[in-house]
Amino acid sequence: MKKLALGVDIGGINTAFGLVDENGDLYAESVISTKKYPYVEDYPAYVEDLCRSMHTLANSLSFDYELAGIGIGAPNANYHNGTIETPPNLWKLREGDSDSGETRRLFHLADDISKHFDGVKTLITNDANAATLGEMIFGNAKGMRDFIMVTLGTGLGSGFVANGEMIYGHDGFAGELGHVCVERNGRECGCGRRGCLETYVSATGIKRTAFELMATMTAPSKLRDIPFADFDSSMISVAAEQGDPVAKEAFRFTGEMLGRALANVVTITSPEAIFLFGGLSKAGKLLFEPTQWYMEENMLFVFKNKVKLLPSGIQGKNAAILGASALIWQSVGV
Repeated sequence: MKKLALGVDIGGINTAFGLVDENGDLYAESVISTKKYPYVEDYPAYVEDLCRSMHTLANSLSFDYELAGIGIGAPNANYHNGTIETPPNLWKLREGDSDSGETRRLFHLADDISKHFDGVKTLITNDANAATLGEMIFGNAKGMRDFIMVTLGTGLGSGFVANGEMIYGHDGFAGELGHVCVERNGRECGCGRRGCLETYVSATGIKRTAFELMATMTAPSKLRDIPFADFDSSMISVAAEQGDPVAKEAFRFTGEMLGRALANVVTITSPEAIFLFGGLSKAGKLLFEPTQWYMEENMLFVFKNKVKLLPSGIQGKNAAILGASALIWQSVGV
């Protein structure tokens, strides 16, 4: 009998899920609203809605199959414990509530979902790790045993694979490249610190860079006419492709910050390749070329010209679902 896995991607706005086979083929997919359940007390209703909707999807196929498991990618997810721990944009406390008891912000999602599916295997990890597993099972990292995945969206996520295994660390939160400090007393980060890599290398980071450059450069730029609230990173890509000097410098600087950071991290795990995934990576050579140059320029000599910088092979609208389902396929040895 054919086996399928349910892949679930939990975002702050929506939760997408789908049935995926071991080859990465998606048979059915659906979505529910996450933002409909904003507070801690809404969490049980969210689980009920999600499980009911997943059952509906699972029953919609016209052929018999075995459900191999449920894989979940979510912010602040802990693979070891099957939990989501104090997520910044999920199930918040109401204003005025005390966050003194961390158990109020600890959600045993893997167990809670598994109970609705007669105990079927349910695994959870953070969204960047899910993308990393998706790359390993379905993407350009097939056959690689040592690589790094960098996800470039609103923030910067990452996943590290060494000797064919995801590095989770003793507490489940290893691999936070986005929160490596690259600039002492630098830009304020949402994590509460300053100078984190993701404040420079992300969709929001390059936006901040562009506005700083417009304040210090005199060159004409179409970007100067766009209000900050209406601004997004795709506009910088379009402008750079048209030769806009501010936009081109924004990508050069972003590539410099990322390349320097990657040169440092290579010395830790000695990966065969580094994959870039997510919205900002779609800028192509605008980002890849300066990143590659600065990575090699700053690389320790024993690693020079050994590490490939590559685009993700699972880039697309279903990538997050595929990545989450890869948790299951990896666990069963596909």
